Amino acid sequence: MGTIKVRQNGPYLVDADDVKLVDWNGNEYPVTKRPFALCRCGASGNKPFCDGTHAKIGFQASEAAPGNTDKPA
Repeated sequence: MGTIKVRQNGPYLVDADDVKLVDWNGNEYPVTKRPFALCRCGASGNKPFCDGTHAKIGFQASEAAPGNTDKPA
């Protein structure tokens, strides 16, 4: 079983060997490394993948899982 970790003020980190990333038309994105990070800030120049732009623009997110609000991601 894989995991998708919501990084604090960062991307979604996908850690699974048996997952495919596809667009709305069913076309598969090439995933060259595992784990891989998906953009959450919307500013990546390599969407849907994260390119680190969130750190440059100061992206801040406030969501956390219920009951885990005091644990850093």
